[in-house]
Amino acid sequence: MKYNVITGVYINYYFHCKRHLWLFARNIRMEHNSEDVFIGKLISAYSFDRRRHEIQIVDDEDAIVMDFIDKNRKVVHEIKKSNKLEELHVWQVKYYLYVLEKKGIMGFKGLINYPKQKRSIQVELSDKDRATIKEVIGDIHEIINSVKPPPVINKSYCKKCSYYEFCYC
Repeated sequence: MKYNVITGVYINYYFHCKRHLWLFARNIRMEHNSEDVFIGKLISAYSFDRRRHEIQIVDDEDAIVMDFIDKNRKVVHEIKKSNKLEELHVWQVKYYLYVLEKKGIMGFKGLINYPKQKRSIQVELSDKDRATIKEVIGDIHEIINSVKPPPVINKSYCKKCSYYEFCYC
């Protein structure tokens, strides 16, 4: 089976753990076992209630779900539990901006909201980012279409990962 559609979650997992990406792409999902994932979903669901409307863009190449968009200010909002893995969040939002541009929707910026910490960070897409995203998409296609999963990465954050038992037992 060949996997073609790239999601924002794939971008996030690419920067986090390529093995996690490979497993997730094959519908081997362990997130339902994670208290952190559950708490993150609650925070996302109950933050910005009045403005919150998930926006989905799905086609043969991309499948993204943005938490909400402020059309007047041209801002894509992403809500996250913690900034511990902020770089992953930034790349995920940059990918959303990239997909919007591919669809002819120009001039948007991103805002990652961390309600628990009462902070936000602004995200913009540069030419260098666009080139990086194109490379990352190529790498993701190679990873998710590989017959074998990438090796275990042995990082400190692996112990809190929902796939920990899968990878280490």
